Amino acid sequence: MPEITLQASDNSGSFGAYLAMPKQVPAGAVVMIQEIFGVNHAMRSLCDWVADMGFIAICPDLFWRIEPGIDITDGSKEEWDRAFALMNQFDQAKGIEDLKATLAAARVLPGCNGRAGTMGFCLGGRLAFMMATESDSDCNISYYGVGIEGLLDGKDRIHKPLLLHVAEQDRFVSEEARKAMQAALGGMGGVALHVYPGVDHAFARMGGHSWDGRAATIANGRSAELLATTLG
Repeated sequence: MPEITLQASDNSGSFGAYLAMPKQVPAGAVVMIQEIFGVNHAMRSLCDWVADMGFIAICPDLFWRIEPGIDITDGSKEEWDRAFALMNQFDQAKGIEDLKATLAAARVLPGCNGRAGTMGFCLGGRLAFMMATESDSDCNISYYGVGIEGLLDGKDRIHKPLLLHVAEQDRFVSEEARKAMQAALGGMGGVALHVYPGVDHAFARMGGHSWDGRAATIANGRSAELLATTLG
């Protein structure tokens, strides 16, 4: 599969990233942020979808400091247990460093127009919110990010467009957490939070346990519109 190697900004090593190129360049770039299952088939397919929309898609291996090349699914209890173990070992601060390094590398990739955003899912949805508060990304898109209610103190550092897709019946995000997000972020300029009724966490993972075609199509359309508006 197409992959490039990126250098960690702390000089601790290098990590791989899946790369999908659009048919035409120059184009904006989207840093795709993995779920807890690694850069697996679902994430590579999402990258290919973003490239098909006309953007460069790059998905870094954020678990490389634990074990490079994690590629598992949500198909068995053993894989879920492994995924949660990886998440518990994951250093989010280092993950943000690696995402910033990926963002900087994406901006200067051959064919990039210099603009770059992020799009993250699950754990990646949380990290996309953190990139909105901690990086110069041109836009950030969060799908069912977990634990965002604990990051809301940083909302005043959001200066670029942020889009959040939230599942009404997310098993990992309580109603109280969802309402806290709505109260804190509602009405903020440049921030859009959409709640999708009747769906569970990971509703936009095609073929996953909670896939919902209607909600995913609506959410993906909103994402595509934001990318087109901000990245060209």
